[in-house]
Parts: sequence; C-alpha cells; structure tokens
Amino acid sequence: MTRLITAITGYWDAAAGAFDDEPDHGLRAGRTRAAWDRLLRAWTPAAPGGALDVLDVGCGTGSLSALLAAAGHRVTGVDVAPRMVELARAKLAAAGLTGRFVVGDAASPPTGDERFDLVLCRHLVWTLPDPHAALRAWAGRLRPGGRLLLIEGRWGGGGDGYVGGAEALPWNGGVTAADLAAAVRPLAGDVHVVPLSGDPDLWGGPVSDERYALVADIRGDDEDSV
Repeated sequence: MTRLITAITGYWDAAAGAFDDEPDHGLRAGRTRAAWDRLLRAWTPAAPGGALDVLDVGCGTGSLSALLAAAGHRVTGVDVAPRMVELARAKLAAAGLTGRFVVGDAASPPTGDERFDLVLCRHLVWTLPDPHAALRAWAGRLRPGGRLLLIEGRWGGGGDGYVGGAEALPWNGGVTAADLAAAVRPLAGDVHVVPLSGDPDLWGGPVSDERYALVADIRGDDEDSV
C-alpha cells in the first residue's frame, strides 16, 4: 500500500502543471467559474459574522479555495502533491486573496486540533485507499453543526489511465451517490444529494456520467456523534 500511495502522490504532482486545463479545474471560463461560485454560496452554511473556517481536502490548484476566500471565508487547503500546493498558493496570492495551504494526506489532514465549519472535498474519494476512514476523519474535524460537502461522481471511464495498482482502491473510478450517501449517513444528522450532471456550465460542456454533490450536516453535541 505504501508503494501505491507513493505512486498516487507522484501522479498528481506530475499532473499539476496541466491540471487547470480542464474547465472545471481551472475555472477559467466565466460561465464555469460563476456556476461553481453560485453553488458554493448556496451550500455554505450560515455563520455569525458571515465568515467560515473552511477545510478544502484534496484542494488541487486551489480553484474552489479561491472562490471561498473571495467570498470572505478563512480557507485551509490540503493536498498530497507539493506542486499542487505550490500552484494553489500562487493562485490565491495573484488574486490578492488569503489562504493557507499545506502538503499532507487529505484523508488525515495535518491540521492538529483545529475544527472547521465546512469540510469541502471534490473528486477525491475515489483515489483513497480507505475512503470510509477518511469520511470519519473529516466529520471529526467539524465543529458541532458543521457541514461536509462532497462533490463526487462515478466516472464514465472508470479508473482507466490511473496509477498501477489502482484496482485495489475501494472506489476506483468513482462512487455512486447511493453508495456515498450510505457511507456518510451514520456520521450525519442530515444527508442531501444534489445531481450535477445536467448542468453543462459546471463542466465546460455536457457530461454523461453520474456527478453530484452530497451535503451532510454533522450532528451537534446534544446528539449521538462520531
């Protein structure tokens, strides 16, 4: 498994330079950027003063972190690939935005005892050796009443072209909304799935595979919690 994790790290580090060429990664087109900004604002829970502490796990080059920082939130991004983190830092700095980015395992973010109002994850869980453990770790990083926002899918190409040994990953090629909801439901007080495949603005064009957001509100201290 250590060899697989090393291969995964190397894969994403090598992919960083061209990562933003994908419309939904770089958000360079105005319509695509506006579509993600609109959805993030709709899914961002209310907080006193309006600013949230956000943990973006598997942040990549920081495009979603930048949208959240521009909306006034305090963002921490974590990614296993040093080059991704370097580009995320540069992206926010170039935009005059503040964000903190650290290299580390997104499945077990190196943020110590810090707690967050929102944990965001996009297109990551399929790459994890133990996604169920990661979900528990992310829920545990939230304050009572915090929100877990997972933007995921079951990709049409499966895991084709990924690293050698990826077939050992539990959710290689993506995970259906039903399966992810079943994994999250024991951790949360409320789970809501939002289909996203039908909005071409999010992806830079039409898509035919399953894409969705799962929004989970974590139980408060007065309820059974993780």
